[in-house]
Amino acid sequence: MTKNIYQFSCEDIKGQKVELADYQGKVLLIVNTASKCGFTPQYEGLEELQKKYGSKNFSVLAFPCNQFGGQEPGSSNEIIEFCSLNYKNTFPIFSKINVNGSDAHPLFNYLTKEKKGILGTEKIKWNFTKFLINNNGEPIARYGPSTPPDDIQSDIEDLL
Repeated sequence: MTKNIYQFSCEDIKGQKVELADYQGKVLLIVNTASKCGFTPQYEGLEELQKKYGSKNFSVLAFPCNQFGGQEPGSSNEIIEFCSLNYKNTFPIFSKINVNGSDAHPLFNYLTKEKKGILGTEKIKWNFTKFLINNNGEPIARYGPSTPPDDIQSDIEDLL
């Protein structure tokens, strides 16, 4: 039985394997992202959280996903270029994944089982769904796409 996120691994945007156990002791905000979405400007708020709390054992982890309206069609290079040019993002960005369906990344299968959405659904409904993870790797909260990053600040501060 999975108790936290630390047994999962992912590929970073450059295709290198990353063990989530490397983030032990940090508070994390895991977000499925997209470059061509109405919520894409949230990259700015996510970067503000990273700058404000990054030195206090916090990190945003972004997971690009093309499952919602084809809003992340780019290659890894295009995604990283978009994020660095437009939002100067400094937080880790991972390789594009699926968050729903039979080929969903195991991390997101775990997160959606642990923190269900509205009406108890496990399915992620859109880009920029956010999961707050405590410093023991346990999912604490799930936020819908319309929740701006700055609305999560007090919850992050409570965990730091």
